[in-house]
Amino acid sequence: MLMRTDPFREIDRLTEQFFGTTARPAVMHLDAYRDGDFFHAAFDLPGVDPDSIDCTVERNVLTVRAERRRPGGDNVELVAAERPMGTFTRQLFLGDTLDTDKLEAGYENGVLTLRIPISERAKPRRIAVTAASNGRREISA
Repeated sequence: MLMRTDPFREIDRLTEQFFGTTARPAVMHLDAYRDGDFFHAAFDLPGVDPDSIDCTVERNVLTVRAERRRPGGDNVELVAAERPMGTFTRQLFLGDTLDTDKLEAGYENGVLTLRIPISERAKPRRIAVTAASNGRREISA
């Protein structure tokens, strides 16, 4: 028996995977980078109410949750609905080298920006080398 695949159904499936659906929004996109003594993460969250954003850190796992809602009301008539709505969630596994107790978060122009300092113990440091009286060298931190 020969089974045919509908190419339009396959395109719909791939589109839903990339952009999400109303019931299951796609993942929020992010940029992450290190700049000097800080780690930065920027999440795209256009149209999200800042009060709906929830950031938590538990055991070096950062979880960002945000919700985008459709306008509601008695006089609102939906004409087109193409933007994904609902709750968006993203998790990042943070290394032990970050000081999550000093994490800072800001939201501007639809972008959630997190700034996490690199912990002191993870920063490079100079080790002093001293000579012992018997000719052996000791290394101390």
